[in-house]
Order: sequence, then structure tokens, then C-alpha cells
Amino acid sequence: MGILNVTPDSFSDGGSFLATAAALQQARRMYTEGAAIIDVGGESTRPGAPSVPVAEELDRVLPVVEAIHAQLPVLISIDTSKPEVMREAVSAGANMINDVRALRAQGALNTVRELGVPVCLMHMQGDPRTMQREPVYEDVVREVYDFLAERVTACEAHGIARDRLIIDPGFGFGKTLEHNLCLLSRLATFTALGLPVLVGLSRKSMIGTVLKKPVEERLYGSLALSVLAAVNGAAIIRAHDVRPTVEALKLIAAVYCHDRQ
Repeated sequence: MGILNVTPDSFSDGGSFLATAAALQQARRMYTEGAAIIDVGGESTRPGAPSVPVAEELDRVLPVVEAIHAQLPVLISIDTSKPEVMREAVSAGANMINDVRALRAQGALNTVRELGVPVCLMHMQGDPRTMQREPVYEDVVREVYDFLAERVTACEAHGIARDRLIIDPGFGFGKTLEHNLCLLSRLATFTALGLPVLVGLSRKSMIGTVLKKPVEERLYGSLALSVLAAVNGAAIIRAHDVRPTVEALKLIAAVYCHDRQ
């Protein structure tokens, strides 16, 4: 899953792809490099990020979704928590919803049921404005697992088919470095839910903390964590740097396929 932020303030590439032409060019590059899904987001969810009005988010994402849908044979994911944006984006050509709030916004569950598209449910403690203010867990793996299991149950109760659900433990969303490391080391726990696991670790602060590197120098760390995630059961890897990530994952797949022969 290639990341395409059409925002002025995302932590890694904010402001780079605000223009539709630049966003389409980036989407084309990621598709050529091997992305199966392009994840389009119009509201930053970095720590401390302010909320964005619905109309502004729509103005950012709809032209990009429409352009990608018209010109590239790639799946499009809309990264949003707002039911209005979900509806309009799917109408414009999006095939999937990626919701950091796990359909907890009013009307989101019913909207996704009506749209009938796959949805990724992510765990987040708090919200982007507050999530990194001393997050606390007694047992981070158990609590994140229980949250995701509850959201899966809520989806099924609202008529969303289980085979349309994807889960994401939410690395960096209301977690300390220790929490993130624990979740990654025990990622296989989440496969017990019987659903595809999506992981987003690309360029995140946990890499910067361990390696003492700024955002633009976190490629190698991102690749290492992506490989670990794949080995531990992740089905979808969300990344800024598509070509190197795809190449690393192809080698992992080659080894595992050889092992099974």
C-alpha cells in the first residue's frame, strides 16, 4: 500500500502532493514500482494534527481519487474517518476505506455497510491531537487485540461482512516506543482474529528514536521493520518508499516459498 498524503502538514511528505497533477504523478510512480493499493489521505493524523473540515478534506481528495481511478489500474484506498468523505470518495472511484478511528464516528458503521467496500479498522488511544500525551496500557497487546475484536464484532452486528474487514494495531497512534516494539514482536497474536493485518511503520518516530535519524533518513529502518512485520504475519505493508519495500518483501516471499517446496 503506497502512501499518498494530499495534505500540507503530514509528518513525512506534507505539502509535496497538494496539486492534483503532482499527486497523480506520485501515484503513477508508486504503481509502477509495485504498489497494489494507493492510500489517499486528506487529513494529517500525525501527533498534534488539527482536524480538517469535511468540505476541505473533500476538496483535497476527490480530484486525486478521480484522477487515479481514471488513469491507473490500481486499487484506491481513502484514508478518512468521516462518513461524508467515505461516500464521496467511493463514488469517485475508491475501492476501500482506511479508518484510523475504526468506524467510531457517528454514522460510519452504517455508511460502510451501505457502501459494501472493504475497510481497515485501526487502533488509536485518544485522537491525533492528544494521543502521544503519555499513553498508558497495562498490557498493550491484549488491550489493542480486545479493542480490534470489539470493533470487528460491532461491524458484523451492523451488517458488514467479516470478509471485508482488515485490522491494524496502529503503530505510533497513542503508543510509546516500548508499546510499539512490544506490538511488533507479538504481531502474530493479531492473526488469531482470522483477518488480514495491515501495518504502517514507514518513517515513523520509533525508527527515529532508535536510530536517531530525521524523517528523510529512515528508509533502512522502515525496511527492517516492514520485513519483520511480514515475517510476523502482516498481509499489507503501508509504505512511503514503494520500490525498496516491494523488493525487500519479494525476497522474503521467495525464501518462504522455497521453504514450503
